[in-house]
Amino acid sequence: MSNNHPDANIHPEATGPAKATAKAHFAPCDLQFYSGWFCPFAQRVWIALEEKGIQYQYIEVNPYHKPKSLLDLNPRGLVPTLKWKDKPVYESSVLIQFLEEAYPHHSPKLMPEDPYLRWKVRVWTDFITTRIVPGFVRFLGAQDEKLLEEQREEFLGHLKEIAKAMDPEGPFFLGRDFGAVDVMLAPWAMRFWAFDHFKKGGLGVPDKGKGGEDEEVWERWRKWVEAVKERRSVKETMSEREHYLPVYQRYADDKAQSQLAKALRAGKAVP
Repeated sequence: MSNNHPDANIHPEATGPAKATAKAHFAPCDLQFYSGWFCPFAQRVWIALEEKGIQYQYIEVNPYHKPKSLLDLNPRGLVPTLKWKDKPVYESSVLIQFLEEAYPHHSPKLMPEDPYLRWKVRVWTDFITTRIVPGFVRFLGAQDEKLLEEQREEFLGHLKEIAKAMDPEGPFFLGRDFGAVDVMLAPWAMRFWAFDHFKKGGLGVPDKGKGGEDEEVWERWRKWVEAVKERRSVKETMSEREHYLPVYQRYADDKAQSQLAKALRAGKAVP
């Protein structure tokens, strides 16, 4: 892809805590993890690898340059992509379950054993893919005040819906244990600051004690967010905010050229 692509000139490597984590996994390894430090989809897999203590080689790529080594594994040139036993494995929502099955002796388990809870995890990971992720992009990209308010209200409705589905005590989605739904949603929640930075009125989650009739739901959401923010695997796969700013500025201006942004702009589903 041409270097003129607006997203091609992002900062070339992870910074802050994520830089140290990437450096710790620089050495060659049987499992290779092709990632982009800025990508929330890639961060899902990175969190899962760190949680489970799986040995891997971190390979930073710019998917807008699409190096041959990545294209040889994944013709679409997307991150995250794993090279496992010389085979390509990709798609972040599927990779979480793949790691569970490929490394069954690594703990903690991110998928529950109980069939009902496994069903619940699958339902809500699909909800994140089909509601929260596109809602994030549409909300951040809204350009006029009326549309901004509409998208904010819809997005907050999605957050309330998933908060209502959480275990009442928590702090994580299914309770005390960090799991697949938390992994899927955490990278997006860690980027919610973008609404406060770029959009008038910000994210709109009410402050503690100001949620009205929905205060109990919002308090459960706040509890989840605080627990996720303090999770080591989440913190140590985040880069410094200053380097995310130009990436999300393009989303806020509705000019991002990622496959996700272009698909949603065209009225299509998450690719």
